[in-house]
Formats: sequence, C-alpha cells, structure tokens
Amino acid sequence: MAKPKVIVQLYPMFPADSEEDRIAKRPLGNDNDMYHRIVHEWTEVVKEADAMGVWGLGTIEHHFHSEGYEVGPNPGVLNAYWASHVKNAHVGALGYVAATHDPLRVAEETAIIDHLTKGKFFVGFARGYQSRWANVMGQFTESPATVSDGSAADDRNRQIFEERVQMVIDAWTQESVRVKGEFYEAPYPYETGVEGYPAWKIAKEAGAEGEIGEDGSVQRVCVVPKPYQKPHPPVFVAASKSQASIDFCARNAFIPTYFMPTKGVVELSHYYTKVANEAGFSVQLGQNQNIVRWPHITKTSEDFDRKLRDYDLDIYKNFYGPFFPQFPQGNENELIQGMKDSDIFIGGTVDESIKAWKHIYDQVPCEYITLIWHWAQQPKDDMMEELQLFMDKVLPELETPEFEPVGQKVSMAAE
Repeated sequence: MAKPKVIVQLYPMFPADSEEDRIAKRPLGNDNDMYHRIVHEWTEVVKEADAMGVWGLGTIEHHFHSEGYEVGPNPGVLNAYWASHVKNAHVGALGYVAATHDPLRVAEETAIIDHLTKGKFFVGFARGYQSRWANVMGQFTESPATVSDGSAADDRNRQIFEERVQMVIDAWTQESVRVKGEFYEAPYPYETGVEGYPAWKIAKEAGAEGEIGEDGSVQRVCVVPKPYQKPHPPVFVAASKSQASIDFCARNAFIPTYFMPTKGVVELSHYYTKVANEAGFSVQLGQNQNIVRWPHITKTSEDFDRKLRDYDLDIYKNFYGPFFPQFPQGNENELIQGMKDSDIFIGGTVDESIKAWKHIYDQVPCEYITLIWHWAQQPKDDMMEELQLFMDKVLPELETPEFEPVGQKVSMAAE
C-alpha cells in the first residue's frame, strides 16, 4: 500500500483583525508592504513544506482582489521562482483559468516551467467563476465566468474551457498545430494564414514541416519548447459539482480536483473510474482523484471553532457565501457550525482529524489530497504546525493502492 500525495495549495489572504478592520483598512489588497512581506514568507512556507515531504506546492489564479482575499495573480511566475528553492516537491497551480488565457501562450509558459523543474511540475486548469476579473481578462462579449448551474452561460463557459485546454494539449504533444475552434483559431486569420511574413523562406526550409504554405504564408503554428515530461505534465482540473467536468477529465486521464463534500467525491470518483476505463484507460477507484479540504488540527475540539472564527469566517461569510448560496447562512455561530457541517472544513484534535480523514478513505482512497489554509490570515507558524501534524500523525493512517501511472490520451490535430 502507498500514502496519498499531499499538495499544499495557498493563495494569500491579507490578514485583518475582523471584518470591520478589513473595511477600515480599505483597500487592504493594495498594501504593497504587506504583499512584499507575504510573498517572501511564502518562499519560507514552500521550503519548509518541501522539507516535510509534501508531494506538491500549488497556488491559484485570481485577480483584482482589492479587499485582500485570495491575492494570487500569475501563478506561473511563482512556480518558476519556487523551482529554484525546492528539492523534492512538485510545483504547479490549481489553476490557470482557461477562458482568460491564450492557450498557446499557456502551452509555452508551462513547458518552460516543466524544464526548469526538470519534470517536477503539474498544470491545473479551472473554468472560472468570478466575473469581476474574468470579464476583464477574457474580453468576451458575454461573460466567460459562471457557476455550474446548467444554464446557457454555464454551457458556453464549458465549451470555451474544453476547447482551450485541448489546444494546450495539442500544442504540447504535436510538432505543429492548425486549430479552428468556436472561440480561438491559429494561425490567424485561419482561412488565409499569416500573410506577408518576411522570413518565410528560412521558416519553410528549416521550420516545422507544413508550417509555411507554398505562397509563403504561415499555415501552422509550432509551439516551442515542448514539455520536459512526455507526453506532458500531469493535468489537474478543478471540479465543484459538475458531472460534465468529470466526463472531460475521465476521457483524457486528467485529475479532477474535488471542491465538494465527501458524498459527491465518492459518487463522482466511481463515475470517473467507469468512464475512464470505458475510454481505454486502466484506472482503479481513487486513482487520479484529488480531494480538497480546509484543515485545522487543534489541541482541543473547542480550538477548532476558534480557528474557524479567527481565520476562516470572514472569507466564508463575505466571499464564498455570495458565490455559493448552497453554503449555510445565519449568524456567526450558525456560520461556524455551517463550516463544520459543510464537509469541506475538516479538523479538531489529532484523533478527531484522523477519524474524519479515515471516514473519507474508507470510501474512496484518493491518490491526492490538496490542503488549503487561509494564510496569511492564519499566522505562518500556526499553519506550519498544523501541516507538520498532518504529515506526522494523520497521513500515516491513510492508505491508497500502489497505483501504476495512467497513460494520457493525445488527440489528433484539429484541422
């Protein structure tokens, strides 16, 4: 038997004494001195977590959070920097919001980081649910951001997401690409190719086969470099409740990352296993599955409540709640209880934490665990003490099968 692979996922929450203090210090996210301190403390977190034996270190992509929640733009820059500071851990992001990026630029950036890490890199993609910044970064006439609600906007968001992720995969795995989707095409314009390129002759003779047409126009795009890992780095995909997301992951051997209660994780893990095997992959239950939890390991049961109040209540009430109305509402005490009942926040004493985690792993032995803390709202030393307790006390009690690597599907070029 093996142990789950632990990923520490952080996106800084600028600390405030209370919701009122956050309002009084507006806009806290624009406190440059605080960000400078936090981003360098982040490197200390990364190095210490690496020494504890975590499998991965991740971050998120969110922009414009002037109130100080989830300040995490440009994950690639952080990943490249961390690569020079870790010895064993993988680095990555959970993840790039696909609708707000040029897919070929993402393919280039991530391939470079894969080389910098010598193959200790994972790539995450997310559909995006925050119109506040996705509308600006995406520049679509209709919002590229939506929650998974089955609406027409949700369906359109999924189409953009799947189209662009597939283009990244194609750019990684094919010598050159010629792609025409509903929302993106390359070369541009697709019908004529790029005309009037002055250096077409050497590109035709020394570049990728078929890149230059007979008339000297650019007809295909060759993304360089290709990733260090073959066929490409592990791909994680954020999932909150949608079965369609699991279909997409299973058909491509991607790793769904479950931001959902245990019941949903168990149901969709079984579904993933079924669809992946039907697609030609040999997958066991729990394999390629990544469960996300916000943990607190505390000295007493009462201290669990205190940490939820001090470190998580503000963002849970004012940020998560408005986006996800299925979260319980109410006064402060009811919200604390709602967090505990949500099955997303997990913890208590070491014994209580072990019991809670074993309850999950008795049902589905997820290959990966992603742990999120609301650091730097929670002080670094307190957070690292909890991580150490998880690695030393909780993780040894959890087991997965010895999973063999799952082959990854490589699509044919879109023509």
